[in-house]
Amino acid sequence: MDKRVVIADDESIIRLDLKEILEGDGYLVVGEAARGDDALAMIRELEPDLALLDIKMPGMDGIEVARELKGSNTVVVLLTAFSQRALIESARDAGVVAYLVKPFRSSEILPKIAAIINPLANEPVETPEITNVDDKIETREIVQRAKELLMQERGMDEPAAFEVIQQSAMRGRTRMRDVAQQILKGEFVG
Repeated sequence: MDKRVVIADDESIIRLDLKEILEGDGYLVVGEAARGDDALAMIRELEPDLALLDIKMPGMDGIEVARELKGSNTVVVLLTAFSQRALIESARDAGVVAYLVKPFRSSEILPKIAAIINPLANEPVETPEITNVDDKIETREIVQRAKELLMQERGMDEPAAFEVIQQSAMRGRTRMRDVAQQILKGEFVG
């Protein structure tokens, strides 16, 4: 049976991208919402297997919606461009099981969603995906600080700063975290 999904994000392009990615992989997108309060009503009515919720939405934010759904059979995953520890901790307390950080690619999110929805599936899950949550949070914070430094020192916008870090990591066949640490230490020449 197809897994049923509700997508809630106030950016229609994000909803469209997610819907295409998920439906291309056999998921059934049963509802979409641009507001958190609309998403909550839709999720309660449709009872999907999975709810992908943006953190920042009008009406209610994703964490508030997750808190209202705590104890239901719907697995809640947050979509976020943010990685502040306070947000992540309150999301965890609200019953959120995972985060997908924007921008995302289908090659990254499909294996994560499959592992979230079917944690006991017989398919082997790559061990690098199941790293320590705190380590992932710390990595995001390091990359975020490096992006901010690049934006400040080189007058870049956020997507350009992210691309510098990402491209440098790919060229050097290293992790984005390592490139970000070089930037923060002033050792980056890229």
